[in-house]
Amino acid sequence: MSTQRRRQVIVKQEEYGNVNMLRTPSLGDSTCGDIFDEFCTSGSGSGLPYLVQRTVARQISLMECVGKGRYGEVWRGVWMGENVAVKIFSSRDEQSWFRETEIYNTVQLRHDNILGFIASDMTSKNSSTQLWLITHFYEHGSLYDYLQLNTLDPQGCLRFCLSIACGLVHLHTEIFSTQGKAAIAHRDLKSRNILVKRNRQCCLADLGLAVMHCQTSDSLDIGNNLRVGTKRYMAPEVLEESIRTDCFESYKQTDVWALGLVLWEITRRTVINGIVEEYRPPFFDVVPTDPSFEDMKKVVCTDQQRPNIPNRYYSDPTLSTIAKIMKECWYASPSARLTSLRIKKTLSKLDNSEDKLKQDY
Repeated sequence: MSTQRRRQVIVKQEEYGNVNMLRTPSLGDSTCGDIFDEFCTSGSGSGLPYLVQRTVARQISLMECVGKGRYGEVWRGVWMGENVAVKIFSSRDEQSWFRETEIYNTVQLRHDNILGFIASDMTSKNSSTQLWLITHFYEHGSLYDYLQLNTLDPQGCLRFCLSIACGLVHLHTEIFSTQGKAAIAHRDLKSRNILVKRNRQCCLADLGLAVMHCQTSDSLDIGNNLRVGTKRYMAPEVLEESIRTDCFESYKQTDVWALGLVLWEITRRTVINGIVEEYRPPFFDVVPTDPSFEDMKKVVCTDQQRPNIPNRYYSDPTLSTIAKIMKECWYASPSARLTSLRIKKTLSKLDNSEDKLKQDY
């Protein structure tokens, strides 16, 4: 990493140093207890103050590797007797590490359905530099992993879908205040980048490709990461290379396309009338295991295929509503798709009506 880039990281984190305190996670997740409580404050940012971040990183013991990806590895680490997740980036993916560090240090990013960020640091090991991102640890792992082994009932399905929508709305929403938050588009939303919490809600992770937008200055911050998203989840306009890259709304609309695919993955593992299907990724029946850009373009754009929605979904009011949402996420025209806020409101209304039915009984 160049000296200039190192300085940028330090300056960026020190810039937020006085306000970036860690808010204790919600009950049921791994916490670092009273130690993190010391840094709690209202109107907090996302991570610990920069110097504290470095202290935390140097006190972590890596215990076991719990996941690998194109960016590097994820380890379960222990700090002060508590589990934390340590994402170790390979040196070739430095831009993703820098971008995630920058995004997670955004003031007011913290949310129940966004992965809890603790610290980011560069460490040296065997004379090579390692790039660490330290976050809360969720023992269930990713939504992708969870769905391989577990099925859901309609209520559990709704809880998963609503929590993901809530996280996406928080990302997409700009907060106007003294210490405001820019609007953020994820750009790589998929089941592998969503984690399952102990309370059976989900949270969004992996913000290395995120784009930020600020209305007041009308500035679009795309970052310097040249890596593209995951082909299987790419919207038609991305595959056709017709997306308006100068318009923030365009990136939000690609997130909604991908959200529809994630909802499809969840509903597929939901038991209705005693029937449930094996986990499969979107478009499993029409593209190879590792589809090329051209594979996806042919299926999604040329043939205009969409994942199959079984008729049995329509026998259940919850699944029927979610199926309708999915279809409205998959319009070829980006402007015709639902917004994340509309999806959240529809699912919230459904959740409230289910709660009322329970109370009536």
